[in-house]
Amino acid sequence: MPKTPETPTPSASFLSAAGDRHFDGLADKFAASLYGGVRGELRLALLDQLLPEMLELYGQPLLDVGGGLGQLAGWFAERGHAVTLAEPSGEMLARAGDFLEGQEVRLIQAPLQALPEQAPGPWSLIACHAVLEWLGDPRAALATLSGLLAPGGQLSLMVFNRDALRFSNVVKGNLEKALADRLEGRGERLRLTPISPLTHAQVEAWSAECGLAIRGVAGIRIFNDYLRQPPQSDADREALLALERRYCRVDPHWRLGRYLLYTLVRPATSPETRPPLPDTDKESQA
Repeated sequence: MPKTPETPTPSASFLSAAGDRHFDGLADKFAASLYGGVRGELRLALLDQLLPEMLELYGQPLLDVGGGLGQLAGWFAERGHAVTLAEPSGEMLARAGDFLEGQEVRLIQAPLQALPEQAPGPWSLIACHAVLEWLGDPRAALATLSGLLAPGGQLSLMVFNRDALRFSNVVKGNLEKALADRLEGRGERLRLTPISPLTHAQVEAWSAECGLAIRGVAGIRIFNDYLRQPPQSDADREALLALERRYCRVDPHWRLGRYLLYTLVRPATSPETRPPLPDTDKESQA
């Protein structure tokens, strides 16, 4: 059964000293926003399809980075993986412990930046879903994840798609905001707009810097978030899921998924990871 972390420490601010967005005090809103209703159903159903397609799984140990409420850790644990779930928010980690009751999952309260000390590996399998977009320096975070991978290891990475966020703002009529490219959230109050939404081009470039190869990519929710109204019947929901399944890996449709899902692989013999470049280009870091 999950090991309860020692004394979770509540956060006085939604932003950490490193400029990362944490979710103490926001667990209910987080759960409703990410996993409630059709959006959550689609996300989980698509991952259930895509993870076995995009990853080579043979029961290897898994590090779940920023594991949140524990859904992803539970998916892997049910399939025989020994899971270590790391999460900086004490409140979220406590919820994950409740959700994972009875499953063999180790819980660690730690931010991504602390994992080279607290869960160094090297790991043959790492999952980091919907985390980088909440960090002040996602480029450095990807380099850290790369350093935790064993030669031949796989990283299942899911990020919030900046291009989809722009498109969504246009659909909603926020034309000036989209034109000015003011898309990031500021990590204030209860709003859950990511502070560092990413583009596919950024993931490509930063992966190459780290010596990681992109072996697969898919879009999560490529149609749903642009609907004028949610599905009104079970038949509509099934049709929408069928569309999402059919086109989630088809170009150009995957490029407008609300999330982009990647399989990144460290070659068995790869160059040493290069550190992130100095922050000289704000646009490339956005």
